[in-house]
Amino acid sequence: MAAGVAGLTGIVGLAALGGVAARQQRSTDQDRTSDKQSAAAPRQDSGGPAGKDRSEGDRDAEWSGRDGPQEQRDGGKPAKRVPCDSDKLIEAITYANANHGGALELARACTYELTRSEHGNGLPVIKQAVTLIGRDTRITRAANVAPFRIFNVGRNGHLTLKDVTVRGGQTWPDLIAGRATPKTATGRAAPKTATGRAAPKAATGPHDGAGLLVQRGGRADIERSEFSINHSGGNGGAVANFGTIRLAHTLVEGNSAAGAGGGVFNAGVLRVEDARIAANSAQFGGGGIGNGAPQDGTRVSGGTTWVWRSTISHNRTAGVGGGILDVEGTTTVRQSQVTDNNASESGGGIIAYNGTKLALERVLVAGNSTDGDAGGVAVSFESSAVIEHSAIKENVAGGSGAGLNVSLSDVVLRDTEVVANQAVGHDSAGGGIVNDLGRVRLERSKVAHNVSVLPPGGISTNNGGVTIDRASAVTGNRPTNCTGSLVIPNRCFG
Repeated sequence: MAAGVAGLTGIVGLAALGGVAARQQRSTDQDRTSDKQSAAAPRQDSGGPAGKDRSEGDRDAEWSGRDGPQEQRDGGKPAKRVPCDSDKLIEAITYANANHGGALELARACTYELTRSEHGNGLPVIKQAVTLIGRDTRITRAANVAPFRIFNVGRNGHLTLKDVTVRGGQTWPDLIAGRATPKTATGRAAPKTATGRAAPKAATGPHDGAGLLVQRGGRADIERSEFSINHSGGNGGAVANFGTIRLAHTLVEGNSAAGAGGGVFNAGVLRVEDARIAANSAQFGGGGIGNGAPQDGTRVSGGTTWVWRSTISHNRTAGVGGGILDVEGTTTVRQSQVTDNNASESGGGIIAYNGTKLALERVLVAGNSTDGDAGGVAVSFESSAVIEHSAIKENVAGGSGAGLNVSLSDVVLRDTEVVANQAVGHDSAGGGIVNDLGRVRLERSKVAHNVSVLPPGGISTNNGGVTIDRASAVTGNRPTNCTGSLVIPNRCFG
């Protein structure tokens, strides 16, 4: 036991380094909306000219690089400078699409303000390998214009975005910040019972991805960038991915979706590295990340999601999975924090269901909440989870299983602590763990100092599926550790 519990001390460092730091990084811009953006023409701090008309020949000369400066290279190609003019940006992307791609160097400290769209996109669909290199650069949808998304990456397109803020995309009328605020929960059940039928094959919706849509067969690499105040009428408030995308050193904040994935929706391959996904909201599920969409909306199977050294915090949903939702997909989270998220129905921090495979390693799941079951983590309906060297702590549920709620699924806790969670509803039990016809195995782990209104406060199970090894401990829970459970697990006393 000493070795197992001692191994948990690294989690304290993780909490101090990650969770606390994440809470100190709350943005002061969360209440801003796209309607508050300036309607001014594209601007540049240097005061450079914008918007002079040129002949087609002049445009070809500029974008072909025959006369244009070539200061910066990306991927072996010279980067063409784009003046601080949204029309010139559109021309440059159009030229790159027609000429086997290219790299574009955007104007420093410029806001490219888009005022019109084509087929719902503010910029031309990316059809080749196109790199946009910003320098404190913004691309926004102008205030008081018709809704449209900013970027769309088509099949075989590859967008690379560096040091660019994408802001104000909108794919449905009358959407504003906070549109997908949580509703009052009427029940505390886990997600609706699985139908047993596979979800439809992932297909893009016309309102998905207000900031960026990556279609099947498309690819995007986003580095040192920001997506903020984008509002989707479908899935993916900021980003909807059906292809392959990497978000590195990037902030996704203050976005909303009428479907799933307030920050990011994924039905392809998603990799999140050294990123922060914060203060986003979704109506049906996945306030931060939606890997798939639940049955409440248009049900779509999730893809493959990796999250590494990132923070997912202060996101919310009226449905399930305040921080992360996974439906029939695979999610791996490592060296990250999932903190202070909220779901009205269940799974305040993370929910995995309908055959999902979930892996958490060195992850802090803390301070999340729900009106229903599973303030921290929910694993339901033939899903599986392996949680290693992690901490599920200080989460709150109006229902049961405030730390971990398992239903018809398999979970392994290895070198992990489930501590100081609270089930606060008037008929709530299992402040630490609730197991409903599933299997939970504790290896060198601790369930301690959890609280519920009804006993047990530690572990509640209705079958013999909970096993506790000799190096694990269930202690200090209130009103009891396991007494009051329909079945009392071996090695659980009091």
